[in-house]
Amino acid sequence: MSTRIPGPSSAMRKRPRQARSRATVAAVVQAGAQLLGEKGWAGFTTNEVAEVAGVSIGSLYQYFPNKLALVDAIRQRHFDEVLAVLDRAADGGTPAEALVDGMIAVHSANAALHRVLLDLPDPDGSGAAYRAFQAEYLRRYEAVVAALDGGRDGIVAQVLSSAVEGVIHNAARRGVLQSPEVRRELTRLVLGYLGRGA
Repeated sequence: MSTRIPGPSSAMRKRPRQARSRATVAAVVQAGAQLLGEKGWAGFTTNEVAEVAGVSIGSLYQYFPNKLALVDAIRQRHFDEVLAVLDRAADGGTPAEALVDGMIAVHSANAALHRVLLDLPDPDGSGAAYRAFQAEYLRRYEAVVAALDGGRDGIVAQVLSSAVEGVIHNAARRGVLQSPEVRRELTRLVLGYLGRGA
């Protein structure tokens, strides 16, 4: 079985419009995320995803032309969850804790999946979805920085996002993301970097 990721386009075939269609797509993405985390790229098949989701393979292919499109949808769901954490952190009364706790929660929900996603290359080589996510990600980090120190410095947001992302992803890879010590030290890092002390 090949583990090489080919280069064809991986866009969804069509967008679900009705509630039933959205529920089907959500079930497929949820099953896909579960199986991708359990089996990795090499063991990931659309037939098994359809079976676990409780839909026919035809229903899966109605929305996802191949497993690359499904992986893109799984990544996009993760991107959306991360952006929601940043929104809550910027709007909350304790931005540093909301940021750290939210990022830990998002990456702990299916830690095996996140380890697989971290190591998968960009399926079509374009990186367009990732670039769009990064632009929005940094914009929302600027809002978190503003909530923490009143400034909106883009460089501060870039450095803070890189530090938090690095700690979270490395802790996920090492299986220590739920460690209270990681949470404590990451919160100290955020507050210390922004001049708030521990």
